[in-house]
Amino acid sequence: MKSMKIKSLTVFTAALLVFGMVSSAAAIEYFGFYKITNNGNEDVGSQLSVGVYDAGVDDAGIKKVGFTFTNNVGIGSSITDIYFDDGTLLGIAQILNSAGVSFASPATPGDLPGGNAVDFETTVPFSADSDSPVSKNGVDAASEWVTIIFNLINGKTYADTIKALNSGELRIGLHVQSIAPQGGSDSYVNRVPEPVTLLLLGLGLVGVAGIRRFKK
Repeated sequence: MKSMKIKSLTVFTAALLVFGMVSSAAAIEYFGFYKITNNGNEDVGSQLSVGVYDAGVDDAGIKKVGFTFTNNVGIGSSITDIYFDDGTLLGIAQILNSAGVSFASPATPGDLPGGNAVDFETTVPFSADSDSPVSKNGVDAASEWVTIIFNLINGKTYADTIKALNSGELRIGLHVQSIAPQGGSDSYVNRVPEPVTLLLLGLGLVGVAGIRRFKK
């Protein structure tokens, strides 16, 4: 299953240009999210997105990639927890918050709620969550965003990161709370396993060694 991509210009793109975090000519790849839990809430997947961009190289020669998360409300809701599973990432270098948003790393809980259903295992400590009060300080308006900038593993590039997102080697999970009108929560990922894999997981025919990717 291909990752859903969103091509429209978002608020954070303009913010990146204003603050000089990315040039106007830089590529930004957008990915959407799929709901993986069923807690009786509205599906807000269509309004969630992450824009991935080349964040340059620091003075030590370490390449960086930025992930900016937005919630195009829509249905009232708040992105409160963000998780990363494997891929090209070495460690979180910086977290940037728009007005009305406050995130810090690592997240609590340490794993994406419900992520085991799609074999999502958070790479420690690649996570962040909103400060208390969590829904208010999460991404709960179309004008808000949070950016997590990662250092990349030596030899890995922005292009490698996009390739990993498309292949499923790198996956991103979101926990969304205060979903209107019930006020409940659900989890989302940018990519789910192929249908055959899901079937095998459900039947218990795939061993742990066969389905777990290497964890850093």
